[in-house]
Amino acid sequence: MTPLRLGLAALVLWLLSTPLLAEKPNDAMALTGVTAGRVVFDINTTQAGKLSLYLQVIRETYADLQRQGVTPEMVLAFRGKAVTLVTSDRQHQELTEYEDLDRVAAQIKELQGLGARMEGCSIATRLYGVANQTLLPGITPVGNTFVSLIGYQARGYALIPIY
Repeated sequence: MTPLRLGLAALVLWLLSTPLLAEKPNDAMALTGVTAGRVVFDINTTQAGKLSLYLQVIRETYADLQRQGVTPEMVLAFRGKAVTLVTSDRQHQELTEYEDLDRVAAQIKELQGLGARMEGCSIATRLYGVANQTLLPGITPVGNTFVSLIGYQARGYALIPIY
C-alpha cells in the first residue's frame, strides 16, 4: 500500500471513530411505549434566520423519532409576526433576509412532504397585513391558532413553543 493510500485509510478510520460520526444517542427512556410522536410547534419568532434554524431542528426531530421507531405526527402553527416570514409577499422583509426566507420556504416544503401539517393564524395575518392567500403553499389559514393549540393539546399533542 502506498503512503498516500495508507494515510487516506488512516484518516477514514479516524473519522469513523470520532464522536461526530459515531452513532447518535437514543431517547429510549422517554420513548418507552410511545408509538406516535404527536407534537404541535407554536411558532412565533420574528427572525427568518432563527426560524430557518428551528425548522432544521424540527426536521432532525422528525428523523430522530423515525429512527427510534416512533411515527411523527407534527403540526406547525405560525402566529404573531411569524406569519410575515411564511408568505410570498415580502413587503414586510428586508432584502438582507431574502436568502433566509428562501431557505425557510424550502424547509417548509420539505416538512410538508414528510407529512407535517401547517397552519397560519388569520388574526395574525390581519394584524400584520398579510393576505391569507399569500401564505406559502400548504399553510392553511385558521381562525385562531390559540384555539388550534388548545384543540391539539386536548387531543394529546405535546406543545413546543418556538419564540
